Amino acid sequence: MDVRNLNDAPAFITKDGSEIRELLSYRNSTIRQQSLAEARIALHGSTQEHFHPNAEEIYYIVAGMGRMRIEGEIQDVKIGDAIAIPPGQKHKIWNTGSETLRLLCCCAPAYENSDTVITEKNDETNTCSKI
Repeated sequence: MDVRNLNDAPAFITKDGSEIRELLSYRNSTIRQQSLAEARIALHGSTQEHFHPNAEEIYYIVAGMGRMRIEGEIQDVKIGDAIAIPPGQKHKIWNTGSETLRLLCCCAPAYENSDTVITEKNDETNTCSKI
């Protein structure tokens, strides 16, 4: 049985600059076709806009508030919202709340830096907090 606790998951930086903790994937469990991670975005921070040619993603907001952009469509998001991100769709999320934005990220197939294409330059406004 694979049971992983968030507090025991080491943090790493993804290609879009996010610092995440991968809970389950082929790298640390018997799971082979997907991955589950937690990301945190600092106050006034954001991810870099990017897309994944192969992976579809689901973001699930567990704390805070944000603004999500997928292919030019923008919507405010909050605790309890699940966001579908199809493969190939450019996306970015900003923390617009008064606390750290925390979200679960599910990817199928599992997250890989090699399946991430950055579509904007990194600048000081794209800041994800350390977990």
